[in-house]
Amino acid sequence: MKPKVKAPAFETIKKTLNIIDKYGINTVCYSSKCPNLAECFERGTATFMIMGSKCTRNCRFCNVTSAKPDPLDYNEPEKIASAVKDLGLSYVVITSVDRDDLPDYGSGHFYSVVEETHRQNPDTKIESLTPDFNGDINALNLMVSSDSYKLAHNIETVKRLHKRLKPKSSYSLSLKVLEYYSKFKITKSSIIVGLGEMFEEIEATMKDLINAGVSQLTIGQYLQPSAKHVSVKKHYTHKEFELLKQMAVSAGFKSVVSGPLIRSSYYADKL
Repeated sequence: MKPKVKAPAFETIKKTLNIIDKYGINTVCYSSKCPNLAECFERGTATFMIMGSKCTRNCRFCNVTSAKPDPLDYNEPEKIASAVKDLGLSYVVITSVDRDDLPDYGSGHFYSVVEETHRQNPDTKIESLTPDFNGDINALNLMVSSDSYKLAHNIETVKRLHKRLKPKSSYSLSLKVLEYYSKFKITKSSIIVGLGEMFEEIEATMKDLINAGVSQLTIGQYLQPSAKHVSVKKHYTHKEFELLKQMAVSAGFKSVVSGPLIRSSYYADKL
């Protein structure tokens, strides 16, 4: 007998997309064609990407457009908050593109979105998945003082590959951001595999994250968005993802999700 797969929640997806279109906002879930979209929408969770769709950085694995960003939409805090309310979300992840073009790297806008979302939805837990804000202490202080339930920042890859894959970012700076966040909030990060890393390097990255105070981790398979992006070096098996999960638990993480289709926001509420 073939295993039964739960049918996608088409009505829920339709309702969600109608509300997204109504406010003219963007969810990472839909724009990235995430394979977990139906499941997450049905469970009442979503991930919004704020501050536009153009990023000032050019990570070689990321499908977000790298270009001069558009001006900030100062109505966005109200739009996101209203969408969360209309959707009845119990848990929401808010993330953004990098905005190195702004004096505060976009931290003030990010803070405003979180605060307005919390004001309109006091019972909704908010996870803020932030860029590194270039390590600006004022920016980091804004985020730790926000009504974010959880703060996240993705390390993405191992130290050896970091500069090649994220040329405008810094492995050590990401760890410093996470370390600062962990002094105030529950802190999460994510690793994508299949980029040419070794198991020993993944283990070393896990230890670096633990030493930075990160308590939650997601691990997923890299899938090449287009021919212009870096190619997949390895497809990990389910068994290997289970080994990575065990490795992470042994390293000291309190919560770990690991698998081929795992993305940084998958089952964010359960973590």
